[in-house]
Amino acid sequence: MAVTGIGGLFFRSRDPEARSAWYREHLGIGLGEHGVWKQDAGATVFAPFASDTDYFAADQSFMLNLRVTELDALVSTLEASGIVVERRPEWDSPDYGRFARIHDPEGLAIELWEPTD
Repeated sequence: MAVTGIGGLFFRSRDPEARSAWYREHLGIGLGEHGVWKQDAGATVFAPFASDTDYFAADQSFMLNLRVTELDALVSTLEASGIVVERRPEWDSPDYGRFARIHDPEGLAIELWEPTD
């Protein structure tokens, strides 16, 4: 018996339909029937952070990290849609890749990660 991956991410929302539409429109997530999203194979990091971390907001119990390709192009598209994108040089690493951060309509931090090949 073995766990083979994450089968879903379920979270509460004040407006589930609008929030789902935002993820579909801006990130292409949940386009399938019942919100099923077929992902490319790749690394998934599963890592609890200390309760006092300042890496993401203290009022959020988790942060969503999404693997992406062509981070610069995605950032441009998001900014053109009026989405604020944060980038910090200290987040980027030749060992791990490049990062950007956005927030969904209800304030959940979403880290966009372009892994180093």
